[in-house]
Amino acid sequence: MLLCLAAGCLLNVGIACAQETDSTGLPGDDFSLQGAIEMFKKAGSPEEFEKMINTESNNVNNLDLNGDGQTDYIRVIDKSDKDVHAFVLQVAVSESENQDIAVIELEKNGSESAVLQIVGDEEIYGEQVIVEASDGSNDEEESPAKNGPSFNYDNSFMVVNVWMWPCVRFVYRPVYVPWVSPWRWKLYPTWWRPWHPMTWRVFHPLAFRYHPFCRVVRTHRVIAAHRVYTPFRTGSVIVRTRHAGAVRNYRVTRTRTTVTGPRGGKVKVTRTKVRGKRG
Repeated sequence: MLLCLAAGCLLNVGIACAQETDSTGLPGDDFSLQGAIEMFKKAGSPEEFEKMINTESNNVNNLDLNGDGQTDYIRVIDKSDKDVHAFVLQVAVSESENQDIAVIELEKNGSESAVLQIVGDEEIYGEQVIVEASDGSNDEEESPAKNGPSFNYDNSFMVVNVWMWPCVRFVYRPVYVPWVSPWRWKLYPTWWRPWHPMTWRVFHPLAFRYHPFCRVVRTHRVIAAHRVYTPFRTGSVIVRTRHAGAVRNYRVTRTRTTVTGPRGGKVKVTRTKVRGKRG
């Protein structure tokens, strides 16, 4: 029994260490893009979606961008153009500055067909990170259970039709008025109470439950919505300055050039990931 207990303790320590290693140190560690997709799938409207991503028990948002020791409220703003929607997820980090966290891009591409992706902002994730719902055939090159979500270079996966998601049906009703969150700096809904952000070691396992239902990809499938969003992308000097070191370190060390060759002769150059795993 003692041996079993000791083995269990060692296993927990190993898991904790692996999670700490997988942390990028970027603010994106504290927001689950996969969780946001799952909340959008379950929500009945953009307003309800905003409430769900800001609900502590859902373990989607753990952000504290301005470092005040309290989680940030994420508001949702729908930038739309006919059958195209870009739902901007944004934090007011001060009275005068806002920072985009991600954008959910949605397009109707048939009478009963729509496609959706969420794109994490490069200032938050170190680079644009694109996540979409999975169809279940998630043959990833790297297991997310080991190293965080991997990048799929095979774009042959079947794209999930999100038309039947309640929130999607809601925004394509003829009477729908694009949702613009009324909340701003120091003005939040009465139901919301910020909490002290969790550590990566605590937050990551809670948010990881959403990963099996999504996959990380490199291809923008929702082209028109991305074009609608791009002119409105908003960044904060406060956030950029506070996290500049982590972002710079991530971008510099994400890959490393390894040069090999006998006695300085002809060399072979390979690119090896040394960082950038997201859990």
